[in-house]
Amino acid sequence: MNKAGVSRLTIIGSLLSAASLLIVFQMVRIQGSTKHQELSRWADEQYSYAIENYYPERGNLYDRWGRLLAGNEDVFEVGLILQYVTNPSTIARTMDGVNDLKYKDVLENASKVYDPKKSIYAVLTDFLPSGVVDILSEIKQQYEIDNPYGHDSKKPSLRGMVWYPHLKRSYPENSLASNIIGFYSFRDRQNGIGYYGVEEYYDDLLAGSPMETFMPRNPYMLEGLPEVPAGASLVLTIDREIQAMVEKKLDDAVKDNEADYGVVIIMDPRNGEILAMASQPRINLNQYWETEDQFKDKTPYNRAISETYEPGSVYKVLTMSAAMDAGAVDEKTIFNDPGRFEYGGGVVYNWNRQGHGKQDMQGCMQKSLNVCLAWVATELGKDKFYEYMQAYGIGRMTNVDLGGEKIWPFSVPGDSDWYPIQLVTNSFGQGVAVTPIQMATAVSAVANGGKMMKPHVLKAIIQDGQQYNTSPQVLGVPIKPETARAMNEMLVKSLANETSLALVPGYKIAGKTGTAEIPVGGVYGTDQTNASFVGWGPADNPKFLVYVWIARPKKSPWGSVVAAPLFRDIVKELVVYLDIPPETAQENLVAKEG
Repeated sequence: MNKAGVSRLTIIGSLLSAASLLIVFQMVRIQGSTKHQELSRWADEQYSYAIENYYPERGNLYDRWGRLLAGNEDVFEVGLILQYVTNPSTIARTMDGVNDLKYKDVLENASKVYDPKKSIYAVLTDFLPSGVVDILSEIKQQYEIDNPYGHDSKKPSLRGMVWYPHLKRSYPENSLASNIIGFYSFRDRQNGIGYYGVEEYYDDLLAGSPMETFMPRNPYMLEGLPEVPAGASLVLTIDREIQAMVEKKLDDAVKDNEADYGVVIIMDPRNGEILAMASQPRINLNQYWETEDQFKDKTPYNRAISETYEPGSVYKVLTMSAAMDAGAVDEKTIFNDPGRFEYGGGVVYNWNRQGHGKQDMQGCMQKSLNVCLAWVATELGKDKFYEYMQAYGIGRMTNVDLGGEKIWPFSVPGDSDWYPIQLVTNSFGQGVAVTPIQMATAVSAVANGGKMMKPHVLKAIIQDGQQYNTSPQVLGVPIKPETARAMNEMLVKSLANETSLALVPGYKIAGKTGTAEIPVGGVYGTDQTNASFVGWGPADNPKFLVYVWIARPKKSPWGSVVAAPLFRDIVKELVVYLDIPPETAQENLVAKEG
């Protein structure tokens, strides 16, 4: 080889060596650069890991004694991985009738052609109980023994059928307290939502917080699923036994009186705890989808907090207590009842269209005289009257911790829809619309020494192994303690003197009936009424308040005939559940201790 050839080879070799060194240098430089490290991390995140959301288990609901009202159970989604399906007809025969599946529908799904761009997986059914899945698993295993991997298309095979577990909300008591609890919809399993009642009001608390985490795509890199803290569990003020008793008695009373529907609320006036709240209709919470449509536009889910009505004479408790508190009248004030009262361009009458002559305020309440209460309201004056009513919370939400509370606007002087005649009609509970929870809360101030407590159903929160008890909240003090005591005694005497059907032997009860005419075509008449009763006891130290509303009873229009006996029947059992001894037993105990 001549020198020129050797020289060219030397130059080429040198250039290649230099290029190799440059490449090595560049690789080292890139690998050590921050930009490379950022790109490497980005690639790892994009292609080695996936972002997954893990949703916590929804918290449970318990009654005040720890009895489960709402929890969760394992159910399964059943589907098909289409590329592995070998015998669609076997799958269709096996699933025919399961969760109301039809043979032809299953066969159609099982016969889909696997297409990576379109058809990969087909859902057959969801919310299948674990017991059914256990049977399917046994069948599938048996077929695999006789026909491994489903290679023989003439033999049965469930190859390709899979099932995935997830949680479903369950309600062990079915319809019990359904108006209070509400329900949790699984229409979107990962983004379910609570509707109505506690499930709606405390939805965020029960649901907990989902956890977003990076999960390796390589299964060999997976160390374990993240532990997601469950949502908070809630202990309610509701007593399961009292709730069941009240629902049964309410249903019987509505049926016996041929009424449209009814509501009963039992609360502790000392702290606002609701022990029971029964409303109609109720649904089986485990099958909410079958009946939920009836609550969308026509019927309130919980009439106790969502339906307003004219309460009638139970409202007189508020009017009389306001007038006594302001000093406009006292127990000995005399009114000569002529049977009619003209005011503001209108005339009001007593329930029997008769006059009752001279009456003190005790007689006015005992005989439930509309004319007397109309006069009392004018003595109090419109400004003071509506000031007291607003202090009682009329026209405002109680903010009870249940989803769906509604109110009706309360017209007061100065509003375009207020007229002077409303002062006297409002005084005896006509021309004013309230919800049962509003009335129960307002009247509870009289039972509780003038102090009005916020109604609530949450007793405690259980989270991270700790229990956090709620504290009672005072909504206001609309009347003085001495007024409440005087009003309390007046209502005790009223029931006793008229030998009311609400009286419970052995117990001192305070209370008031209500009968409100329902206007038909703008005209009031006794054909359709709202029958109510509110009472509490023991009167000297009230531990319960019961509010009853029966809508449109046909057997009798009167609250004293329809609502008062239901109050009595409930209280007879309530004092046993609450372990409240009769007055005579308490007096004997005090005497012995003395």
